[in-house]
Amino acid sequence: MPRGEKEQEGAGPGSLKVLFVASEAKPYATTGGLAEAVPSLACALVRRGYDVRIVLPYYAEVRRGGHGVDLHCEDLAVPFRYGPLPAEVLSTTSPQGCRVSFIRRDEFYDRSHLYGTARGDYFDNAARFAYLSRGVFELCKSTGFRPDILHCHDWQAALVPVYLDRLYRKDPFFSRTASVLTIHNLAYQGVFDRRWFPWTGLPRSMNTPEGMEFYGRINFLKAGIRCADVINTVSPTYRKEILRDEFGCGLTDVLAARRQDLYGILNGAAYEEWDPGHDPWIPAAFSIDDMGGKSVCKDALCEEFSIRLPDPGAPLVGMVARLTEQKGIDILVEAMAEALRRDIAFVALGVGEKRYHDAMRDLSARHPGRMGLWIGYDTRLAHRIIAGCDIFLMPSRFEPCGLSQFYSMRYGTVPVARATGGLQDSIEEFDPASKKGTGFKFRAYTARALLGALEKALSVYNRREVWRRLQRNCMEQCFSWDEAARSYSRLYRIAGRTRAATGRRKEKR
Repeated sequence: MPRGEKEQEGAGPGSLKVLFVASEAKPYATTGGLAEAVPSLACALVRRGYDVRIVLPYYAEVRRGGHGVDLHCEDLAVPFRYGPLPAEVLSTTSPQGCRVSFIRRDEFYDRSHLYGTARGDYFDNAARFAYLSRGVFELCKSTGFRPDILHCHDWQAALVPVYLDRLYRKDPFFSRTASVLTIHNLAYQGVFDRRWFPWTGLPRSMNTPEGMEFYGRINFLKAGIRCADVINTVSPTYRKEILRDEFGCGLTDVLAARRQDLYGILNGAAYEEWDPGHDPWIPAAFSIDDMGGKSVCKDALCEEFSIRLPDPGAPLVGMVARLTEQKGIDILVEAMAEALRRDIAFVALGVGEKRYHDAMRDLSARHPGRMGLWIGYDTRLAHRIIAGCDIFLMPSRFEPCGLSQFYSMRYGTVPVARATGGLQDSIEEFDPASKKGTGFKFRAYTARALLGALEKALSVYNRREVWRRLQRNCMEQCFSWDEAARSYSRLYRIAGRTRAATGRRKEKR
């Protein structure tokens, strides 16, 4: 952590209350890694003795899921543009044991998707998530839950610290509440036309460059960064990267101004779901001491994708990723066009931009029997690819944390990845001489660099005893959410001290 944070764990958190505000969380609503991180971290904090609750929108997806929610309040008065706009509050207990509350306003959340359709984002996302953020405060009062920490995730919840600082700071109910803003991906910021500003209900002073104005528009994440007591990203390296123009996405100066309050904490892995010894979605179980089942998984995967390996021992390379520029699909297509001339095969699963769908389909068509492709997303297939492959590719242009490298290592599938963000923090370059390390990395964002790292992996693959040592190294890694929770525990203490100090300064003015 920056600023030389060396504080010891000390006494336990006691009855410290933490409210997570997020736009998605498994098993209720999910589009990506955020939905996994939110409940996993919440559960790890509960194990440490925190009273953690989660607030989500009541989407149509939640309703369709049949999660057995109870009605808590049917007329929650949420202050909004033209006066109070009522909402229902529903609640349940998550499979992990956390209390989850849902804010229901059907005109905002009863839609086919969470954020938009294939034609684009919903036109009123600014109003939808301003309403969620404002509703959090009225929900707390309605339930009597007085949070010590409001932990807000990504731009959809980034107005919560703003409301706390600008509208609710003098409210005795929130006098001891501090805010934490976690940036899971800086590329998504909640940027809207300036005409939506009145919908936020914030004072005009926020509609300025010192507030949330952003090149003639408004930016929810920028406002949250300005107002949160502390901010963190989901890996230490990504924290450093976003302070540079290349990765700062237009907010480098804003982040630099909060440098002393900006931290990097590596996400954890949901090993209860990703465990080769107890995975119901793979054809055979295996473990670090008994790898026989991995060969069964490889053979089944080849059959599923109609892959014909050049010989039974040839390596199978895999990838599970969104087909977007962030994930490095442009350099992957170029590199694999060359790599597939070697004695390897390749399987890929993903969905994203049409141009990359077309490029991947073209690559597959040019290598029948050597490349398998599934455009879309299928959780079960993702498990089978990670279990059945020998090598796993993650050539991301940037990667705030990444999750697939955690899982591929646990399944003995060696990662080849770009040295960026969480990939840099979680993968150690393998040294064949010392037999230490867990994968292969490259720095330059080029197809040649990716191909070079893959070739290093292939050279080690042909040395079976060395490769087995590398697989063991991978499978011995443990990126637990309990470790992440310890870091967040320290972060919450810092947030509390920051809020207290800020309050004292304002009282003196």
